[in-house]
Amino acid sequence: MTRTFLFRSCGVFLLIISIASVMTAQQAASNAAHEPALDVTSMDRSVDPCADFFQYSCGGWIKRNPIPPDQSSWDTYSKMQDENVARLRGILETASAPDAKRSAAEQKIGDYYASCVDEKAIDAKGMEPLKPELERIAQIDSKAQLADAAAVMVYDNVLFHFGSTQDFRDANQEIAEADQGGLGLPDRDYYVKEDAKSVELRKQYVAHVEKMFELMGDPAETAKTESETVMRIETALAKGSQTRVERREPKNLDHKMTAAEFEKMAPDFQWTAYFAKVGMPSLGSLNVASPNFFKTLNAELEKESLADWKVYLRWHLVHADAAFLSSAFVNENFAFYGKTLRGQEVLKPRWKRCTESVDDDLGEALGQVYVEKYFSPEAKQEAVKMVKEIEDAMQQDINTLPWMSAATKEQALVKLHAMANKIGYPDKWRDYSKLEIVRGDELGNVERARVFEFNRQLAKIGKPVDRGEWEMTPPTVNAYYDPQMNDINFPAGVLQPPAFDPDSDAAPNYGDTGGTIGHELTHGFDDEGRQFDAHGNLRDWWTEEDGKEFVKRASCISNQYSNYVIIDDIKINGKLTLGEDVADLGGLILAYRAWQEDTKGQKLEPIDGLTPEERFFVGYGQSWCGQTRDATKRLRATVDPHSPEKYRTNGVVSNMPEFQEAFHCAAKSPMVNENRCRVW
Repeated sequence: MTRTFLFRSCGVFLLIISIASVMTAQQAASNAAHEPALDVTSMDRSVDPCADFFQYSCGGWIKRNPIPPDQSSWDTYSKMQDENVARLRGILETASAPDAKRSAAEQKIGDYYASCVDEKAIDAKGMEPLKPELERIAQIDSKAQLADAAAVMVYDNVLFHFGSTQDFRDANQEIAEADQGGLGLPDRDYYVKEDAKSVELRKQYVAHVEKMFELMGDPAETAKTESETVMRIETALAKGSQTRVERREPKNLDHKMTAAEFEKMAPDFQWTAYFAKVGMPSLGSLNVASPNFFKTLNAELEKESLADWKVYLRWHLVHADAAFLSSAFVNENFAFYGKTLRGQEVLKPRWKRCTESVDDDLGEALGQVYVEKYFSPEAKQEAVKMVKEIEDAMQQDINTLPWMSAATKEQALVKLHAMANKIGYPDKWRDYSKLEIVRGDELGNVERARVFEFNRQLAKIGKPVDRGEWEMTPPTVNAYYDPQMNDINFPAGVLQPPAFDPDSDAAPNYGDTGGTIGHELTHGFDDEGRQFDAHGNLRDWWTEEDGKEFVKRASCISNQYSNYVIIDDIKINGKLTLGEDVADLGGLILAYRAWQEDTKGQKLEPIDGLTPEERFFVGYGQSWCGQTRDATKRLRATVDPHSPEKYRTNGVVSNMPEFQEAFHCAAKSPMVNENRCRVW
């Protein structure tokens, strides 16, 4: 798990970064031993902090925290997540015991979990659970029926994405959206890059697809031909897809049109039949996020035979379901997506996978029980207090920016004051009463959960946006800012040590948690977030000159990070990581200002040989302690809009004169950027 990531879900940009807050007495009782906000044993004081601050802060932590064999990376937040999954396991094992006194939520999460961990029963069924869908695909006798198949196979990546989204131009309304999809590899770049490793990875992917067809009973020679068919179709779809950098520009995803206009764009797919099948027979308009993709899809529908499209559908069926089938499918799925793509050595134990699956499909039902056990009102109040302090710092920052005009500052403050803070869990829990969970029916539970979520999304279309809704579940060890909602969201699962330690002095707490709160606030004003107004509408509220000043200052950061090497000769894509890099720097500047205000008038003494200022920065540095497998580094270089942990540490502090002063770094030190960058 990475500490941060960006994804587009249901039409919404979610800019995510972990944050933590205080640990309650109840939490302390269940987790007595925890790492403090600043742990001097995690440092490597033999390293010059002015030469490599990441290694100085984290050298000791890295030495005593090797990557577990079932993980692709390991850092302070993935360690928190692992500990949290163990807590959830306890909840689920209790809930899975048949008991007439179980609540409705406990019955669903308990029976789902019990079905998932029953490996013996799952193995006994083999590929039997796939047969109804395989028969459905086999009975398709015309390309026109591909629309019916897509409407039934409501997985994320069958042909395309379809769901609901906030209207870019009216963020108070939910509209339908069609978007690119249809790929089995993590990103379109995997299909088009011609470096040696990309070429080899494609060969390994084709071999994996071939093995999966063989597991479904196809002869080896047939499976080989089928895998080549899948690769050919997916490559064509990939070439018609937008790049991740292109998708970071919101205007590139805003293409509202009538259903009739959309049908003319891709007439070889029976959209009228599809919309009727999914329950939207009178759809008037929708957003088409990636028009060129649907033109490409149409061309491929004309070009490829029906038989080859049926091969494609069979692959995506088994691809979507492999993790929930018998061991042969699970192991082959892991061999490629775990070992080859991410470098994991072993498969996660079944209980972990099942716990994560319950959180995916029934997260708010699980979250209700989790919150009752591990999250108190006091923790929520403390988190709200910290957010308010950083917001005050940002208001001060906006008011004193030398490069921004008064007109734009006024609008920036309107947006800041309109930003909603959602802490811990939703005010209203999701209703899962219509989702049937059958004990002993593992794949059936998964499929019904998919349909439930798909229908829940479609039910929003044409209705006002529910601004109380969350995109993360309460047990999640992460957090996010949503520019269309204009809110920051901190689930209960992340409000724990070591990100924030109530027994610590203020400096490292502000360096870690303060920095991440500031990061989230800054996302509202990064290169993407700044394009949305206080209500979440895609609207330019900047003066022309201020917009140019922003681009100039942001380009300084992009150019800086584009020179950092991730692995081998692969450098950071500074255009892809720009939003996160801007937020990292702006967030820590805000946290430093808030810390100074919080401790104004206090006499702060050194602790453990570190001055208060040094402790602030080491607190920040230790928030990024971690390491990543080489295969995952290559994966993230393509798909992750965040820089590696080392550069999220060193890149930020090198731009802060406060760091140079705290550690008395010479002007030519590696941790002092001669051309300092700053936006916020």
